[in-house]
This record gives sequence, C-alpha cells and structure tokens, in this order.
Amino acid sequence: MPSLGADMEHGKIVEWLVKPGDYVRRGDLVAVVDTDKTVMDVESFQEGVVAELLVDLGETVPIGTPLARITQTPAEVGAPRHEAPAPTLPKPAASGTATTGPATAAAAKEAPPIAPPVRHLAHRLGVDTARIHGTGKGGAITRADVEHAVAAIPSAGRVRSSPRARRLAAEFGVDLSAVSGTGPEGAVTVADVQHAAAALPPEAAVPVAGVPEEVTAPAVPATGRTAEARERVASLRRAIGTLMSRSKKTIPHYYLSTTLDLRAAVDWMQSVNAQRPVASRLVPSALLLKAAALAAKEVPEVNGFYDDDDGFRPSASVHLGVAVALRQGGLVAPAIHDADTLAVDVLMEQLRDLVSRARAGRLQRAEMADPTITVTNLGDLGVESVFGVIYPPQVAMVGFGRVMEQPWAQNGMLGVRPAVIATLSADHRVSDGLRGGRYLTRIDELLQKPDEL
Repeated sequence: MPSLGADMEHGKIVEWLVKPGDYVRRGDLVAVVDTDKTVMDVESFQEGVVAELLVDLGETVPIGTPLARITQTPAEVGAPRHEAPAPTLPKPAASGTATTGPATAAAAKEAPPIAPPVRHLAHRLGVDTARIHGTGKGGAITRADVEHAVAAIPSAGRVRSSPRARRLAAEFGVDLSAVSGTGPEGAVTVADVQHAAAALPPEAAVPVAGVPEEVTAPAVPATGRTAEARERVASLRRAIGTLMSRSKKTIPHYYLSTTLDLRAAVDWMQSVNAQRPVASRLVPSALLLKAAALAAKEVPEVNGFYDDDDGFRPSASVHLGVAVALRQGGLVAPAIHDADTLAVDVLMEQLRDLVSRARAGRLQRAEMADPTITVTNLGDLGVESVFGVIYPPQVAMVGFGRVMEQPWAQNGMLGVRPAVIATLSADHRVSDGLRGGRYLTRIDELLQKPDEL
C-alpha cells in the first residue's frame, strides 16, 4: 500500500484492475484505493507478471503492506502464499505462457491476453472481456476490440456501466436503467450513481434482493449513507487536523504578502479570449498558477521537501499542488506535474481535469504524493487574502485572493487597476524573508509579461 500523502496511514482496496497472470509495466494502473481523503488509482512500481493478489477487495491495510506479488516469469503465477510448494511447472511455451496441463490450457483459451489499460477500459465500459475475440498479436484483446464490443452492445436491456458503478447502484438501490450516463459511449459512472442516489427520497432507497449482507447493511440505506458520509467527512477533518497540527508544531512558519498588479495580465488575457470560443478562454487563475510555478523554479528554496534526517531536498521539477475543495467537505491538493514547463492553455486544461477527477474521486497516486509546493486560491469565494499552513514535507504554500479593482498610484498619478493579494507561508529552516520576498517579487515580474508565460 503506497503512501498517498503525508497524512495517510491506511487504505482500502475497492477495485482490482488486474488479475493473476496479467503482464504489467511500470506505471500501469493496477488497483483503486480508498483513503480518508479520496479514491485514487494506484500504478505498478515494477514490470512483470502478476503472480498473486495479496489483499482482498474491501480490506483495509496500513501503508507499506504488500498488495500484490509480481514476478519476472509466468511460471511463478499462482504460487500459494502459505501452503506447501506448488508442483513443478512445465517449461513455459515459446509464447511466454505457462502451461500446467489441460485445465490451465483451457483457462488460457477462456482468458485471452489483455493489457491492464485495455482491461481498465473494458471495466469502465462494462464489457465482458471473456466474450471478446482478440485481434491483436497472439489473440490479445486490443482497445479497438473493446470499442467494437461496446458498439455491438444492444441499446435496450443492457446498461453500460463499470463494475464499481454497478456495486454502488446495488448498495444504494439505484436503477441503472433510469440513470443518464456521462461516461464514454453513455456509460454510467460512479459519479452518475452517486448523483442518482442523492436524488432518491428516503423511502425509495431500499436494499436490493440478492445483494450480499455486507453490501446492503445497514438496514436503512438512506440513513446509513448519511451516517457514512458524515463519518467520512469527520475522518477527513481528523486527518487534516492531525497533519496541520503537526505542521504548526514542527515547522517554523513565516508569512509574507504583497499586492500584484494584474493590469497587463488581464489586458492580455482579454485580448486573447476575444478571439476564442467560450469553452477555451483563459481565466486569471491559470496565469497565477503558471507564474507561481516559474518563480518556484527560479527560487528553489520554496520548492522541495524537508525531513529531519536529510534536511532540505530541493526538487528539480515543479509539481504544483492545487488545493481543491471536495463537495462532501474537506480538501485535497493533487499535483499538476512539471507545471513550469506547460503552456498556459495546457496548464488550464490539466487544472480542469484535475479538479473534475478530484471531486469524482479518481486521482492517481503520483498526483497526491508528488506536490513540491502547494497553491491555494480562494478568490472565487470572495476571500481577499489567505495565509495557508504548509503541507509537510513541503516547505512553502502560496495563497491568492480574489481579483479586484483597487486604487493604484504610479509616478504621481492615481488610477484603478485589477489586483490580487498574494501570500507566502514558508519554512524558516529552509529560507527567510529575503528569499521569500524574492519569490513573491518574481511572480509579480512574470505577470507583467503575460505573453511570455
């Protein structure tokens, strides 16, 4: 179980995206994990064959617990964990598949080879891969095969949905045929089921016959859902509170603020947006994030990690954590990777995608574990300035308030300009007011030349 944040102590497996015998590469998604904060996809840390799944669905385990056993050869797949040694297996065939006799050969025919990303797609679209004839090399099922199978599914009598969405629908008593799917090809997603469940009156949400006891409990699902949601929010608040208390006790914070002149940035943005459709127009947040990332690259004392053993470790990359408020309460701060290298348009697209997936509970491990500096922007809520608490082991947090018109005096002339208050919370063990002030000043300088961002 990987650590998905400094405040994570345990996680629960809610979905396996691979099975024993699958070949995975480093970075392939293998499981979906539920933490106190959100639901995240976990990728493989190594390449090889999945020999055994060590943690069952629904099981909660502490971080560091092995989730699966991955070997370099298919011959080791399925070796018992705590039993007597398995019988000696015949040498794998040239194709790379282990053969242990007629039963295994029959199983191999029933389960054609399929890469984890393709299986993940099939899961999301509700496609049974056992019924697909693979057209890839060696009979492997390809993405095109899955998409063709989706197109061939009759529109009547079959609701496209992921296994997890079907499980939630059974738990909440939601009729999938009555839910409008927002996923690929109209597939019903987990978010669709959650929205439909929230709209059900209490008397409509009843247990479904045939669903296992652990799924239908408690006896009154609507009340149970409310209690479960309250407990989840309470757990999230406890986790955040514990981490922030540790941050304030162990990190000597210092705070700086300045008011940024946004006249040049807003004028440039408006001229660019005038030539674009509404859907692709820029917002000030994108320019602020890009300037914060570029400045962090130039002032490395605010970008990196601190631990008691090794001291400060500056990061060569700027993975910009963005604080996102969750609909059920609380917040997460997933990362936009290499934000300093992204064009403003690309950064804005990634920001939209990150916020959408964070609120749908579909973040990836690296997005939660990798931020090197975090930005919080409460301008949409009308807040003028925000002084954040540093998220350990990071060493700085940047805050932006709302963009507002302010009187501005320059060269003896008084006018009105759009401006925003920027704040910095930084770790005094790593930097001081001189470097922190340089960081905020550099953000201001970058925003005066928005066309170069």
